[in-house]
Amino acid sequence: DGYRNTNQVSDDYRYQDGNYDAPNDGYYRGGDEPAQEEDAQSDVTEGHDEDDEVYEGEYQGIPHPDDIKEKQKKRAPAVDDEYRDRADLMAERMEDEEQLAHQYENIIEECGHGRFQWTLFFVLGLALMADGVEVFVVGFVLPSAEKDMCLSSSNKGMLGLIVYLGMMVGAVLLGGLADKLGRKQCLIISLSINAAFAFLSSFVQGYGFFLFCRLISGLGIGGTLPIVFAYFSEFLSREKRGEHLSWLCMFWMIGGIYASAMAWSIIPHYGWGFSMGTKYHFHSWRVFVLVCALPCIASLVALKFMPESPRFLLEIGKHDEAWMILKQVHDTNMRAKGEPERVFTVSYIKTPKQVDEFIEIQSSTGTWYQRWLVRITTTLKQVWDNVLYCLTAQYRMNTLMLAVVWFTMALSYYGLIVWFPDMIRYFQDEAYESRVKIFDEEEVSHFTFNFTLENQIHRNGEYRNDKFIGMKFKEVRFEDSLFEDCYFEDVRSSETFFENCTIISTVFYNTDLYEHKFINCRLINSTFMKEKEGCHIDFEEDNDFLIYLVSFLGSLSVLPGNIISALLMDKIGRIKMIGGSMLISAVCCFFLFFGNSESAMIGWQCLFCGASIAAWNALDVITVELYPTDKRATAFGILNGLCKFGAILGNSIFSSFVGITKVVPILLASSALVGGGLLALRLPETREQVLM
Repeated sequence: DGYRNTNQVSDDYRYQDGNYDAPNDGYYRGGDEPAQEEDAQSDVTEGHDEDDEVYEGEYQGIPHPDDIKEKQKKRAPAVDDEYRDRADLMAERMEDEEQLAHQYENIIEECGHGRFQWTLFFVLGLALMADGVEVFVVGFVLPSAEKDMCLSSSNKGMLGLIVYLGMMVGAVLLGGLADKLGRKQCLIISLSINAAFAFLSSFVQGYGFFLFCRLISGLGIGGTLPIVFAYFSEFLSREKRGEHLSWLCMFWMIGGIYASAMAWSIIPHYGWGFSMGTKYHFHSWRVFVLVCALPCIASLVALKFMPESPRFLLEIGKHDEAWMILKQVHDTNMRAKGEPERVFTVSYIKTPKQVDEFIEIQSSTGTWYQRWLVRITTTLKQVWDNVLYCLTAQYRMNTLMLAVVWFTMALSYYGLIVWFPDMIRYFQDEAYESRVKIFDEEEVSHFTFNFTLENQIHRNGEYRNDKFIGMKFKEVRFEDSLFEDCYFEDVRSSETFFENCTIISTVFYNTDLYEHKFINCRLINSTFMKEKEGCHIDFEEDNDFLIYLVSFLGSLSVLPGNIISALLMDKIGRIKMIGGSMLISAVCCFFLFFGNSESAMIGWQCLFCGASIAAWNALDVITVELYPTDKRATAFGILNGLCKFGAILGNSIFSSFVGITKVVPILLASSALVGGGLLALRLPETREQVLM
């Protein structure tokens, strides 16, 4: 009772527009106030009657009528919260969140923008860099891995898509968990999963296990994008948010450049590895996979020294921790500016009313796995409720419009990013085939072939008593030819076939000329001994270095777009940035009709990537700003998961038209960009609003 009456006395202090309110109204009270309350308690409770509110011998002052009404209004729900309608509680929470949003904006402005934000910028940038690396890793190792693991075309396609599938699931799951468990904790979980399974995938030998490791690795890294942007935005003031979130996007570009440079410098060195017997091989592409995990590991280590988001802590009612972190941000920035004497003046911080209930079985009422099962199921239910909340009337239209814009952007961008290298490879193959050498009716006898035969067609030839020893066949076809009393030893082949040939009394020893390479051939008294196992291809000769260069230039080309979007994001707004960038990218697509050579395709790819990056940056910013703190990472995760689904469709659709027609991919990409860009113009502008 003494505490109750003391709190009533202190109710005269309220926070409105920068003033301070009472502790029992949701404010955090710092300083020496608790000690003063104890003294007040001992004074006012001595010899009083329980029902009295005015004590004889104590000066109470003359209460204002408004204060009396406010006290009565505040005392009623303190007793009856459990009986109140949930809608009323939610309405009260929404009002608290609005007050907190404006107060938090003022606090962040007082903390300033300085050393703390830049440190967090680089730590989270490494995590975003790891996300960019993950997108490129499989594409770079595929030419080598397909020969190391003897992959079929369907297996190669699955390996290319499995990462996006993992990222799609990880974005939704880990993004949702970040709104319940915290930004820092979920980002650590995300990066740990990625680092562990990326490291493991470099050592596994089987295709199935490698596929599984890349799937889980993608699931881990999929959570980084929604968490990183939600995390960093909550340390930025309104004036800095658009610009600095755009600068943060540059690390995705740096990840692409890093992956391209490492692939170019490591994979061609086939000798950078080791073997253990005949079954275990650790080739250079596996070294590349290990090196690509370094940004993730570096970010994971640095993240240990960074605090949790104070905005998230306030949302779940942890006032003390949030206040201490904000004071740390303020003091760090002030010391860096040479003003260590400046005092953090905030004493009270508004906290929203806590409505969520968490079921907890005490240690005496259940086993450990029962308690963990309840925790997990309850948390997942809360995540699912957050997902449904994004589709309620208040956010439904914004969510649906953003979903269409994210999807159309991903369909066209990721589809073309795969289509460009495939088209360049197609042009290379056409040029290679145009240089083929054709030999008709040649007769060779008692000759030893110990050199490489490449890009040749031999028709109606006769080969008698010839030896093919320690040589390579690359893109060689023998048609309607005769081999008699010949000897093949230690022969390696790539895209080499014998069609309608007659092979008499010939020995094949330690070769990879398998049965499927003899098409409609007659084998008479011929012997196959000790066939080569696995796929034996000279990686250094077979790898296409131009693909690394194309990816490197494509990643580098977004630098001007990143700089322009960062400088103009807060000046022209997010909506105009998205719409303008997508429409300009659509125009760039039409110029692809004139890309009939490798150099032209590389040039148009660079132009398209540079034009589209501004839309990506603005999408990241507006998605963060449109949703409240307790739904921010969930909404971002849903939309980013839909983006990865668009990437899967884009990769599958666009790659199927390579070598058939350019019309369908170009029209599909440009129409998707135009539709998404026009729809984006109907989204609300967010550059002037505070983070809710």
